[in-house]
Amino acid sequence: MVFDITARIRRTTLTKVAGLLVLVAVVVLGLGSRTSADTIDVGPFVATAGADVARSTIMVERLSDGQIWVSNPARATQRFSPASTSKIPHTLIALEQGLATPETVFAWDGAPKGLRAWNQDHSLETAFKKSVVWVYQEIARTAGHDTMSRALADFGYGNMNVGPKDQLTTYWLNDTLQISAAEQVAFLSKLAREQLSVSASTYAAAMRIMISDARGTWVMRSKTGWRYSEGDMDIGWFVGWLECADETYVFAVNIDMPDTRSLPKRKDIAYSVLEGIQAFDCD
Repeated sequence: MVFDITARIRRTTLTKVAGLLVLVAVVVLGLGSRTSADTIDVGPFVATAGADVARSTIMVERLSDGQIWVSNPARATQRFSPASTSKIPHTLIALEQGLATPETVFAWDGAPKGLRAWNQDHSLETAFKKSVVWVYQEIARTAGHDTMSRALADFGYGNMNVGPKDQLTTYWLNDTLQISAAEQVAFLSKLAREQLSVSASTYAAAMRIMISDARGTWVMRSKTGWRYSEGDMDIGWFVGWLECADETYVFAVNIDMPDTRSLPKRKDIAYSVLEGIQAFDCD
């Protein structure tokens, strides 16, 4: 992991720098304590999904008892750009700041936006589900640099770095903001438990927006992500949680993606592992 400590010193007090060092210690060393005797290796389930264990990771936490399952724990502490998984905290910010409701319509300006599904008007809900970058860029511009920075710091989201003001619409895409699978699980665990500093109405709206799958007695709330790079390895994400009867399983997957054939493996890994640990068996 690479941290720009010098930059942080320029804009924080020594107390905040000390806090950053504590955060790093929690991520790197604390994970080791959480994933020692009680942690269960799920590498075989990752392999069953057709993924390379050495080039991927998944962490799962059962909230009722803190049980951890992990594959490739060293990678679980490695930070990457969150790409579209950042739409989870950004959606919370939009809702909490009154910038949008789930039904708010963001008008497409008619200019091609890269993907056909993006070239139309979108609500906050459809923008989340379709990973519509331009909608979230508009949200960031409207919220402003200070609001976005302060909110991500309040959430304790990854390295909490939004960069300079000229990166306000790209910081979650260009490796400025970074987060590990372990940190995704920590953030999502707070969200699932409703322990973040947002209102009840924000929680209710976000919980609805995040639903990605539901069958019988269980529901999944999740978000995919794809960090695309012309020069480096692409990184795929799938993060969220499964609610099954009285149990909640929070998970985060990231994987190297040498080509688009790897895209389905993001979800394949999560479903294979959750099935392997019997998380769906809640009848």
